[in-house]
Amino acid sequence: MERIALHTRLKPGKEGDYDRVHATIPEELDAALRAAGVHTWRIWRSGRDLFHVVEVDDYKAMRAALRDHPANVPWQARMAELLEVEDDYSGDDSGVPLVWELP
Repeated sequence: MERIALHTRLKPGKEGDYDRVHATIPEELDAALRAAGVHTWRIWRSGRDLFHVVEVDDYKAMRAALRDHPANVPWQARMAELLEVEDDYSGDDSGVPLVWELP
């Protein structure tokens, strides 16, 4: 299993909208994430900065499986309204690189 850290940033003034949208994840998206190998996905917010930790069987395979998934496409469109998006959801990224870990 992989543990991937991600960082995203909200557009100015979108903090409340983001929190409201994430209060309930659509059931079909939850099922798609789990089917793609996601075990946990946690998000912390500090102001406009979002910090994610994803525990997944295979991150790149998960991104490929979800890229065109009918539950994910509208979700990503909604997120694009809220986030400063630079990602095409290709799965070519590896997340934020680990610098240090307490052994």
